[in-house]
Amino acid sequence: MINLNANVASSMPRIDTGIPKIGSADAGKSGFGDTVKAVEKYISSIEDNNQASEMSIKDLLSGKNDDITSVVSAMAKADMSFKLLVGVRNKLIDAYKQTMNMPI
Repeated sequence: MINLNANVASSMPRIDTGIPKIGSADAGKSGFGDTVKAVEKYISSIEDNNQASEMSIKDLLSGKNDDITSVVSAMAKADMSFKLLVGVRNKLIDAYKQTMNMPI
């Protein structure tokens, strides 16, 4: 039986951003480069999820894999992570537009 109440957070890739907490001693030492590296790592994990999804589909169609549940879960994982990326991108664009429209 398929668990429809699965924990969504467990299917999302976990990324250590390397960004220290505001109250920590290293808060001033972190730079923009760490954030860029974290974003690159997250995008590469999304790409890996997409490639794994495509491979599972090819394996199902070629007859190498007979488990359709794993194919559907791989597709759902790739879809959810991509939608999350697009949502974050849209929020960043909105924040940029609001910042640019602020009066000086």
